[in-house]
Amino acid sequence: MDQTDSDEPEGTWRDWAQDRALRAVIWAARRLPYERRVPLFGALARRVIVPLAGQYQRMEENLDYIFPAMPRAERRAIAEASADSTGRVLIENYSSADLARRMASVEPVGAGLETLERARREGRPALLLSGHFGNYEAARASLNARGFHVGGIYRPMSNPFFNPHYVATLDVPGGGPVFPTGPAGTKGFLGFLRGGGTAMLLNDVYIGRGVEIPFLGKPAMTSLSAAQMALKFGAALIPVFATRLPDGLGFTVEIDAEIPPTDAETMTRAYNTALESRVLAHPGQWFWVHRRWKRKWNKGRGAAPDLHPAEMPTRQKRS
Repeated sequence: MDQTDSDEPEGTWRDWAQDRALRAVIWAARRLPYERRVPLFGALARRVIVPLAGQYQRMEENLDYIFPAMPRAERRAIAEASADSTGRVLIENYSSADLARRMASVEPVGAGLETLERARREGRPALLLSGHFGNYEAARASLNARGFHVGGIYRPMSNPFFNPHYVATLDVPGGGPVFPTGPAGTKGFLGFLRGGGTAMLLNDVYIGRGVEIPFLGKPAMTSLSAAQMALKFGAALIPVFATRLPDGLGFTVEIDAEIPPTDAETMTRAYNTALESRVLAHPGQWFWVHRRWKRKWNKGRGAAPDLHPAEMPTRQKRS
């Protein structure tokens, strides 16, 4: 989102109405105890928000593309679990103080923890790579409680009324600075990293300027920028994931071994493999609504025939 000289956000009345409705629902949910509001928002997303938005079709298209032999009922169950997870993540991130308190008692595990601690002692920058799996903010909260002050970079929301309170959720207890995408934000982020900071990035969305790298067995346009930054600044590149526990409230936090510094594509492939293992083990915890495998064509013109709907630049049904 471009910044303007005006203090008033520019947007449509629909943007305003959507923002006010979401604020009201979040305000009401936060009146409830944490243990009730999180499952409530999961159910709300699963039964109301996702169906009204028509997003189950997109999710099932992606699941059919990746798991063609899976029975449709099983794919639908994964889609519903993913919708539930999305709702839980939303209200958890709007309950950042509560989430931070809960995650303070969760000890991260994994071979990369020692590397991360050594990087902090030595003033070496570290880039933590996660994805839209479980809740990445839970992992960040666990590390912040241990003094890592994890920063990051975010993509501003398209709704200008919603964006300010979304950004506020990123300013978490004990966390490092967060920067918006764009020239100014990127400059600040790079300065933070160059100065020995620890930052988290999510690297599992379609990036048209990326390269095709297999994800869950299918080609997916993927950014190499995290690996490129790690190589440029000598940062440790470490996959980090928070996996939701069966109770729906708690998490484990796993810090994988540092990805060896080789070349950007090889390093990014290693990250994809790390995320794939989590998604295959817990498919309902990944954000299946994102059009991860769409092909890079100009609105479909010149596209190959007989594409699966998951590959289409815009969602279309096969004839």
